[in-house]
Amino acid sequence: MNKKLLMIFTLLTILLVPFMSAHAESYTIHNQADLKSALQNNDIDTIILGEDIETTEKINITRNVTIDGANHTIKYVGTFGADGSKNNTVWGGIYVLQFYKTTGTLKDIKLTGGNAGLLINGSNVTFIGNIDVSGNGFGGIELGQGSGVTEKNTLALENATITNTSETEDHPSIWVPDDSEAAEMIINGESKQIDPGHELTMTEVNELFGINIPQTYDNINLIMTFFTLSLVSIVMGVKLYKKEF
Repeated sequence: MNKKLLMIFTLLTILLVPFMSAHAESYTIHNQADLKSALQNNDIDTIILGEDIETTEKINITRNVTIDGANHTIKYVGTFGADGSKNNTVWGGIYVLQFYKTTGTLKDIKLTGGNAGLLINGSNVTFIGNIDVSGNGFGGIELGQGSGVTEKNTLALENATITNTSETEDHPSIWVPDDSEAAEMIINGESKQIDPGHELTMTEVNELFGINIPQTYDNINLIMTFFTLSLVSIVMGVKLYKKEF
């Protein structure tokens, strides 16, 4: 009898193990509530955006997780400051996403509408694909520690790009606050240090890493103008040559 029970137990174990181990590794979300719920579920390794979503609060990430935007957007649509302003140039400490004392990955996503798109706060974050931080009031990505955080900040790009069409010298794409320690930025395996107080546009990031910057629209216009003038000169030269002979 004991042998029969043992055989049954062994058979059930073999049958159930795949179901026990095949926990929900990825989950597709469609709104703010889905996102918050998925972040609280430790069985979910990858959160996938099924569509563009809006949030009325900063989304805090405190565990190792991948957020795959699938080329969708998380947009902050809440208020800023004590007076409840809807203007994201009124400082309210609102980041669309915040990684806090953890590791994580962002893939093919746009973070917009906040004071800043992303706060990496005592965390190690990896970018994959295109990360768009356009349309935030003060800039794109802060690598800051703040009160009670001693962990170093690291941002790694793996075959990734950062887009920020709203950046200026005063609204940088990446910065380290004065009250934080130096942060590390890694692009395709090459590491550079970003010191406290430094604010970088993407052009300055490219220069820091020695990356060739693609031709801009202005450069293309300059080339086309030079080409046109050269062509006109050739045509005029041919006409003069024909006139003389």
